[in-house]
Amino acid sequence: QAQLVESGGGSVQAGGSLRLSCAYSGYTVNRGCMAWFRQAPGKGREGVANIGGYGSLHYADSVKGRFTIFRDDAKNTLVLQMNNLKPEDTAMYYCAAEGGNWNNLCGFASQGYKYWGQGTQVTVSS
Repeated sequence: QAQLVESGGGSVQAGGSLRLSCAYSGYTVNRGCMAWFRQAPGKGREGVANIGGYGSLHYADSVKGRFTIFRDDAKNTLVLQMNNLKPEDTAMYYCAAEGGNWNNLCGFASQGYKYWGQGTQVTVSS
């Protein structure tokens, strides 16, 4: 079993920055893929960034160059650093983890992630 708890959301103006954190527990959580997803009102859930057990990184085209995902295993924390935020980044952001065995081939299919946090709201005003 694993538990994920997000924090760090809030409201900012366009061009600003926010750092989201996801505290995770469960000894196998960081072996598999971990990711950030988001869901805006009236839209489907979309993958934003993921990191593999051995450190592979993938980003959605819409956030490349602006968002950075990294994992601090010493603190059991997954982080999403978001810079140059845009109004279209407004959404509920979710931390997700695959769990299970070592895996460095990560995608953005939500059904591949077994564990989810409760979400944290990010609002960007123009």
